[in-house]
Amino acid sequence: MKEHQEKYKVLLVDDEPIILRSLKVAIPWDELGLSIVGEAKNGEVALQLIQETSPQIIISDIRMPVIDGIALMKEVLPRSAKLIFIFISGYGEFEYAREALRLGAFDYLLKPIDHDELAEMLKRARERLDRQKENEQLLLSVQNLSLLARERMLAEFTLGNPRPLQHLKWLENSELEDEYFMAVVRLDDYAGLTARWSAEEKRLWLFAVRNILEEWSLENGALSIFPFYNGEWILLFPASPGIGKRELGEQLIAGIKRYSKLNCSVGISRSTRGIDQLSTVYPLAAQALYRRFYSGQAGVFLEEETAAGGSREVQYPKELEHSLIESIRTLNLERMLALFDEMSVFIEAQSLPQPLAERLMIEMSVVLYRQFEHLNTHNDWSIEGLLSRLNGLGSLPDMMNVLKSTFRDWLEQSRGTAGREDGRSIIEKVKRYIEANYHKDLSIEEVSEVADLSISHFCTLFKQISGYTFLEFVTHCRMENAKYILRSSNVKVYQVAPLVGYQDPRYFTQVFKKATGKTPTEYREEHVKQA
Repeated sequence: MKEHQEKYKVLLVDDEPIILRSLKVAIPWDELGLSIVGEAKNGEVALQLIQETSPQIIISDIRMPVIDGIALMKEVLPRSAKLIFIFISGYGEFEYAREALRLGAFDYLLKPIDHDELAEMLKRARERLDRQKENEQLLLSVQNLSLLARERMLAEFTLGNPRPLQHLKWLENSELEDEYFMAVVRLDDYAGLTARWSAEEKRLWLFAVRNILEEWSLENGALSIFPFYNGEWILLFPASPGIGKRELGEQLIAGIKRYSKLNCSVGISRSTRGIDQLSTVYPLAAQALYRRFYSGQAGVFLEEETAAGGSREVQYPKELEHSLIESIRTLNLERMLALFDEMSVFIEAQSLPQPLAERLMIEMSVVLYRQFEHLNTHNDWSIEGLLSRLNGLGSLPDMMNVLKSTFRDWLEQSRGTAGREDGRSIIEKVKRYIEANYHKDLSIEEVSEVADLSISHFCTLFKQISGYTFLEFVTHCRMENAKYILRSSNVKVYQVAPLVGYQDPRYFTQVFKKATGKTPTEYREEHVKQA
């Protein structure tokens, strides 16, 4: 390997220490241009290490306690689509390996590990990463931001808050200093699709569409591409892409239709300059897409044509929008309804013609609907259905009544699940569930479902509030109950193990000694003497 060549980072995940040790010493990591940045004994620890170290390659056992290898991959791939997973599986786990390949794994190998075979896999993995890196150098430097930083920045831009730019001065000379325009790609009838898809199908479809867009973007000179809302992606193009904007949008629609069989529409903004204008051109492209709800047909909608159709410029009531967002975040029904009345007064005071009034209400409805999505209370509400109902009405009072009744229903339903906004009450509920079921083979997926949170969100929230990782708390519960049994009964040590969730008495003894500094027998004898 050339000395200046960057080493790619590798994370090792296996619950068998001997395998971790053999992987470290038997593979010529330096020669392959790779560096081990962490080791994890299960998927829960791996999730934290992935956040901390950002590896490009993960070598993982396919069967592990807490979070297995496939569950780990399904959790992180939607956020880090270019991660390379190589799985290690036993001879009796071929179905798991095949499932892993179907879901996006790079390759797998069987135990006992052939280290030469693994080294060849890693060479191929490095070649793929090298190709990806060459392609990525053509993209806008903003794309090199971490996914978390980019999502945070985009959320702030959507609210019209430029403060993140104060911390991103190094972007001032990026390619966005030249003229560019934005294309917003949105799946048609997304609510209807998600109602038919399972959660796993939804992840796979969104992952597939993103891959289609990324490949198309590389071939057609896009500056950057990133997902924004669920079912929506943003692409940035230089002001002179070589083809007309409408033709470009039609190619995007045709590509997604061809490879995924899904329909989408594209809204395209005017050209602008500077990264601080992202918050300006997104509403323009999104407004162009609103015409999709009036036309009744999928297609390409240009912001220039939308602007040409209006007769006047209207100052968007940003403070009113912020107040409505806050009323939804706090589930304040009375405040929300009063603010809708203020919106009606604002529209009347401006004497807006119907097209402009409709445009304002549609834009406000979409923004507020996103807040309900963030609450994560219901997935079957349809923004498309709401906008279609608004489109069929002919007066401001009728439209406002529909808005108020719809958002009242959504907020009242959200109030019914308001407990999920209180992180402490969520974790207390989970702790009670663990304390009642610690003797079973608890998985983190099962407990995350109890909390109604994603695995990664649950892990972070549980650690923040309880001070334990999930596995540490389960072990704590088991050890406390084991100590109680040992102090209070004559149950034999090997019989205590299954009572607190351990099928292997020897492993139970190891965990107990690590937790207390004594074997179960020593602990019992000490407390019998004290009694």
